[in-house]
Amino acid sequence: MGILIDKIKADNRFHEALSSCMNCGMCTAICPAAEFYKYDPRNICNIVHRGDDEELEKLLRSDTIWYCGQCMSCKTRCPRGNAPGVVISILRTISQEMGFFTDSEKGRQQYAIEQIIGTNILQRGYCVHPDIVDPDLHPEQGPIWAWFMKNAEAVCEKVGANWKKDGPGALRNIHQSNLDEIKNIFDVTGGTALREQIEQFSAKKANDLHINIEKTDENQKYSDYLVANFTQNNNQHCK
Repeated sequence: MGILIDKIKADNRFHEALSSCMNCGMCTAICPAAEFYKYDPRNICNIVHRGDDEELEKLLRSDTIWYCGQCMSCKTRCPRGNAPGVVISILRTISQEMGFFTDSEKGRQQYAIEQIIGTNILQRGYCVHPDIVDPDLHPEQGPIWAWFMKNAEAVCEKVGANWKKDGPGALRNIHQSNLDEIKNIFDVTGGTALREQIEQFSAKKANDLHINIEKTDENQKYSDYLVANFTQNNNQHCK
């Protein structure tokens, strides 16, 4: 077998995720992403089953593996109990570890996720916090969100949220001891190392594209490379 298929099968999740596919297509039929994107989880499972390294590398360098929303509808509907969504998760990890993710538009967005969501988890203890949903970067949130951000403390007080204060409640400050524990989990499970790999491969890609990955102005919230990856769309993803 090839190097890539060996890496896929070495993942502890693989044998529970894909062991008895009969190519029925139920995963594609139920998949919300397949309804809109050029995305076919059944075909991805076929590629993995064939184990051809050339096909697999093309897949790992493509936008395809980044369309999955990880809803796991495929798992609940598969008559053989397979989980194409988990297979996708394995492929994403390998793409990140090998730097293939920087070859696709959706793949390069992993840098934005790593920088924004990853940093938010480690520094605040939240996956998403209102502070990082900048109205300028998220115009889809509309004028109500911009108003909320200006009046967040008062609004949160009215609904019982503990906005940036100690003690219990939604949006409370997370104690430093808990943040230290989260950091240790990242270190032990390989999350920290994977973040570093994403940053290194992204820096190389930014250099190749001649886009600044570091902020060039103290007033910049995010670098040019991050913003470019977050906002660019070649409009080639949907059916």
